[in-house]
Amino acid sequence: MQLQNTIGLGVAGNFAHHLEQAGELKDFENVITAEPDAPKGIFPFYLPGSDSFLGVYSIGTDTLTLPDYEANAQVEPEIAVLFDIVYDEGKKVIDLMAQKFTTFNDCTIRKEGAKKISEKKSWGLNSKGIGDKWISIDRFEEGGVMDHYHLCSFVKREGILHPYGVDAPLLGYSYFYTKLKTWLIDKMNTQEDFGPLEDIAAHLQATHYPKQALISIGATAYAAFGENNYLQSGDEVYVIAYDSRKDTSSCEPSESKVILHQRVS
Repeated sequence: MQLQNTIGLGVAGNFAHHLEQAGELKDFENVITAEPDAPKGIFPFYLPGSDSFLGVYSIGTDTLTLPDYEANAQVEPEIAVLFDIVYDEGKKVIDLMAQKFTTFNDCTIRKEGAKKISEKKSWGLNSKGIGDKWISIDRFEEGGVMDHYHLCSFVKREGILHPYGVDAPLLGYSYFYTKLKTWLIDKMNTQEDFGPLEDIAAHLQATHYPKQALISIGATAYAAFGENNYLQSGDEVYVIAYDSRKDTSSCEPSESKVILHQRVS
């Protein structure tokens, strides 16, 4: 599925401990949130039609291309949800209608001196990764298909498979379902250009009010290997969503499992 006309947005800090482990908590020290466990904000990773670096369609499927400089890149294992955006007559976002979800690698470089989150998120083709299939969302609230899904990730290095992020139920997201959707709508309309964050309403205007948004809803905490190892050429990345009633966290495909598998170059 091609998403070239879809704005790409990410959520920062929607799983406990991720920002601390990624060394990014200090970036948000002046960002005030409504609740202690609230995400810190949203950021763009793809702006269709933009003349900036964010205008490059960075989402790959089977290859992850590291920058040609020492980048200290880490997998950010996430769930990405494709939303239809509903605007009012004044072009404010009034609803987000969740259509389907997949796995996502919001791969991030730990870049010293970056002023905005987006500067760490996109550096060219294949700097992101998306899963091998989509699961339709019957309802974006408890009682729906997402209730039973878990997210896990691995990196295979020199033939050995290492857990990279912790295995986490999607219900473990700090903000999820209606609470997340309400928060996203608010941020899309009101988030200001401040600290590491950007004015999302201005980006929506500049991209001519896209009909859909691909939103990666936050990365899990890291397992020990993930916290202590940056990606290297030759690694293989797996980000897996599985229905815990039917499947395990293995890399073996199944009908209900969504697998992102990238080779790092």
